[in-house]
Amino acid sequence: MTTPATPTAPSGLPLRAAHTFTQRFSSTPRGARLARRLAVLHLDRWGIPLGGELSDTAALVVAELAANAVTHGRVPGRDFELVLTRAPGAVLRIEVSDMRGERKPPAPGELGDPGAAEDSGRGLLLVEALADRWSVHDRVPVGKTVRAEFDLPWRPQRR
Repeated sequence: MTTPATPTAPSGLPLRAAHTFTQRFSSTPRGARLARRLAVLHLDRWGIPLGGELSDTAALVVAELAANAVTHGRVPGRDFELVLTRAPGAVLRIEVSDMRGERKPPAPGELGDPGAAEDSGRGLLLVEALADRWSVHDRVPVGKTVRAEFDLPWRPQRR
């Protein structure tokens, strides 16, 4: 599990009134689909409406990170973990953790062109293009966490 810490905004200040959703999923394509579906449902409950631009973008990022965890970070018998954190007017953070710490992706800004003939290698390029920031962190005691963040300059709608 990722080392517990107080969530922080991009400024490094603690988030206030943050909502958090944490769930483990089987390291299978079915687990990745379920992660994406549950993510958009929780975002909708937090005032980020289904079908809205941020919801759709977050769904795509969750899908890419979950697919990477299933494809490249899978350890038989071990799950991957999704953590969503939303602080009003600050940040939406998406974190996907897997057990394969020795297989880290390139750092932000270091992603190469996969080439037209390649069947894979574009997922993190999408994450880099869509997120305001993304990063890779060691997971304690084992594994890695890929984090994508979206700045929220607006107040989510209340339901």
